Amino acid sequence: MIELRQVSKTFPNGTVGLKDINLNIQTGEFVVIVGLSGAGKSTLLRSINRLSDVTSGDIQIDGQSITSASGSKLRSIRRNIGMIFQSFNLIKRTTVLNNVLSGRVGYHSTLRTLFGSFPKRDVEIALTALERVNIREKAYIRADQLSGGQQQRVSIARALAQEATIILADEPVASLDPLTTRQVMDDLQRINRELNITTIVNLHFIDLARDYATRIIGLRAGEVVFDGSVHEATDEKLAEIYGRPVKADELLDSSRDMQGVGVV
Repeated sequence: MIELRQVSKTFPNGTVGLKDINLNIQTGEFVVIVGLSGAGKSTLLRSINRLSDVTSGDIQIDGQSITSASGSKLRSIRRNIGMIFQSFNLIKRTTVLNNVLSGRVGYHSTLRTLFGSFPKRDVEIALTALERVNIREKAYIRADQLSGGQQQRVSIARALAQEATIILADEPVASLDPLTTRQVMDDLQRINRELNITTIVNLHFIDLARDYATRIIGLRAGEVVFDGSVHEATDEKLAEIYGRPVKADELLDSSRDMQGVGVV
């Protein structure tokens, strides 16, 4: 489904974001990318959907190069890739339904979407997506009236309405409390399993990676320093990723109360 071939990214100021990345991610995997801030996690995700151009190498999506694609071909590839951001990226002053319908814009002309003229089938798709994340009853409420967790569920529903085959989530729970964090991660895991949507998530929380991932990729200074199953992600391997031992009290433990939460 997704193949990265010798992908590197150097920013204009000379900072190396990615260095010679080679990865193959199969259909239906739930991959969690971990690493320190600045390790290249967001750069990697943004490169996969071409929000950021790579300096060298190639990224293939289902056998097509998104790196070299342009125009209608690029739009067609991107239509299959849903993006979930830490900051939700919603239009706060419009309804939840309208936000979810924005996932359908890739299927229609610019003029039609400019006037918000979506066919009945699109509305049904959007409502079904909201139902899948358990907030259909919020469809006609303004997005700014929702809690943070509910807003993130709207962004998940938007990716579902897009009928994406790949979901990329960049720190989707970083601004949420522990209980809501688990609920959002449960939604992503359920969608991955039920719909076989390839899911790649950037996380700071090690125990969340261990609880939800089928595969963990560790980045350090733009390089892949670990790529393996959850069982292979031992404390020793995590120490290699973070450049130091990862202490138990730095893990987000769902059994704790909400007062003492550690972040890696």
